[in-house]
Amino acid sequence: MPLTFLKPGESSIITRIGGKPQTRKFLEGLGFVVGAPITVVSAMGGNVICSIKDTRVAISEEMAKKIYV
Repeated sequence: MPLTFLKPGESSIITRIGGKPQTRKFLEGLGFVVGAPITVVSAMGGNVICSIKDTRVAISEEMAKKIYV
């Protein structure tokens, strides 16, 4: 299921990154890689704030829909 289905405070493991090759490379550069644990910190205003690899990253809802957990 897409990352946008997780509620704030929920954790999961990334199973797949979708989208174009440029999008996947961009997300991988931010730390979104298959097998990485991820926690949704908050989701509001079309943005999703995630905790991944001990950092917080804000991505758009469109980008979050390309990350499957």
